Order: sequence, then C-alpha cells, then structure tokens
Amino acid sequence: MKRTSWLLGAGLIAALGIPLLLGGPGLFAQLRSFPQDRLVFMLALVLIGWNLNALRLRLLLAGRAGRLGQPRALGIVMSTEFAYCATPGGTGGPLTLLTLLVRQGIRPAQASAVFAVDQLIDMLFFIFALVGVALYVFFEAVDLQIGWLVGVPLLLLSGGLVFLGLLLRHYSPVLKVTDTWLCKLRVRSRTRVRFARRLLHFRSALLATLRLPLHTLGLAFLLSAGHWLLRYSLLYLAITGLGQEIDWAWTFLVQMLSMAAGQLSFLPGGAGGAELTSSALLAPMLAKQQAAAAILIWRFVTYYFYLMAGAPVFLALAGRSLRHLWRSRQA
Repeated sequence: MKRTSWLLGAGLIAALGIPLLLGGPGLFAQLRSFPQDRLVFMLALVLIGWNLNALRLRLLLAGRAGRLGQPRALGIVMSTEFAYCATPGGTGGPLTLLTLLVRQGIRPAQASAVFAVDQLIDMLFFIFALVGVALYVFFEAVDLQIGWLVGVPLLLLSGGLVFLGLLLRHYSPVLKVTDTWLCKLRVRSRTRVRFARRLLHFRSALLATLRLPLHTLGLAFLLSAGHWLLRYSLLYLAITGLGQEIDWAWTFLVQMLSMAAGQLSFLPGGAGGAELTSSALLAPMLAKQQAAAAILIWRFVTYYFYLMAGAPVFLALAGRSLRHLWRSRQA
C-alpha cells in the first residue's frame, strides 16, 4: 500500500513536471488563454463517457446483478477508472471491477467473463478505428513514413483477437499444456484440478456472455465507440482551444500511442511516458509552449480529474473490501 502511494505521488509529479519543463515560462500564458467554457465542456464529455460505460456494463451483465441501476453502475465505472489511474500499469482497475461485481452477487467466473467481453469490445473498436486512421493517412497523403505507427498496433490488436479466438476454440490442448507446466513446477494435483475447473467455469461464463442477443452486443459496441470517440477527442479540443489547427485523426493516434507508451513507465496513469511520447509526436506541428499547454490540459482532464472525481466514489464503494483483501493477503 505504501509503495503504491509513493508511485502515485511520483506519477502526479511527473504528469505535472514534464509539461512544465517542456513549456517553460511561456506555458502559463498559453494556459491563461484557454477558454474556461471549453474546459467545462471537456469535463462534461468525460462524465458522458462514464455514463456510456455504465450503461454498457448493465447490458453485458444482462440482469445477473439484480436491479443494478445507472447510479450504482456509474459508481462502479468511476471506481474502476480511479483504480486504473492510481495503480502502476492500471493493475488495480480489473481487481476493483471484479470485487464490486462480486459484491453485486455475480459469481467470480461471470464477473471475469463480463470484464473479458468488455475488453474484447474495446479491442474490436480500436481495430476499426486504426483501419480508419490508416485510410486517412493513405488518402490524405499525410506522411506515409508514419504508417508503421498505425500498422504495428493494428497488427498486435488483430493478432491478439485471433489468438483469443483460437484459445477459446481449442481449449483442451491449452489445459493439457498448462497442467504439464504446473506439474513440472511441482504444483499439487489438487491445486491443478482446482485451477483447471476455474478455467472451465470462466470459459463457460465467457461463452454465455458472448451468446447475448446480437442487438445487445451491437449496442454495447456502439456505447464503447461513443466512449472512446469522446475520450479521444479531448486532446483535439485542448489544441483547438489554444487556437491551433490539427487533424483529429492525428490526435487520436497521438493519444493511443502515448497511453500505450505510458504503460512502460510503470507509474500510475502512464505518467511520464504519456507526456514524453505525446510531446514528441506533437513537436513537428506545435510550438513547445503550445504542445506543453495542450498536454497539461489533456492530462488534467484524463488523469487528475479521474483521480479527484473517482477517489470519494472508490472509497465509498470499494475501499473497505479492498483493504480487507489486502490485509488478508498480507496475513
């Protein structure tokens, strides 16, 4: 717990310090010129995105969580987003979501399946989005040398989706190989059987979730697309709010690559890596002060605001359960 707190503090300092160093004294003049109504509009888009995710969660649960209303689902989403931003690599996000779903009466295998389908829908959206960005780069003749920035993530996401599909279809060989590895590691037979049983329960719950009506899954995909389109418009709004012109498709790519690079920094919220990557990608188009101001505004909305708004909700819904879980593991 103390280590996570130290890392969160380091992340907050990095997310603020790097733009300040890059922008220099001229950064504050850029920030003062940013319209306040634009900032309020960006925060409103975040709230709308959270509500879209809450509605998607309710659709995927398909009544298995009882009478889960929109306010409660919104609280779960905000707590999960807070945990993503407050832990290294976002590792606390899935744990928070699964804990809160189990408290709603969902079996662990079903909760894991809902989370997995949620991630699959996001992956599918990003594949379509990257194809769209690739077509834009090609037809608009934007620098074709940046094609690898689009091609590599597209290849990785497509490969991951195909791999997961094969894993679900050919699960028996996977179980055999896994059991062989565990046997070589001298894991007890009872533990191996229990692990295999949990995997089978998870697979059954995952297939049951994927067998939801097509219109339900389609609506969940549209809600996912709406959330990500809103969230990935925030950098564009920050830059245009500073009076600069830039293509929305380029800001989409900058945000996606920056957040991916942020996972390598091992600081909560991708702090450090996200700021450095986005500043490098925006450098050819914006002056240093403008790029630093845009990054600081963007990170305030997508990092600091996530922490400030999500912290009280997280403490109210998940704080006691996760503290109990942490203490039991320590014991």
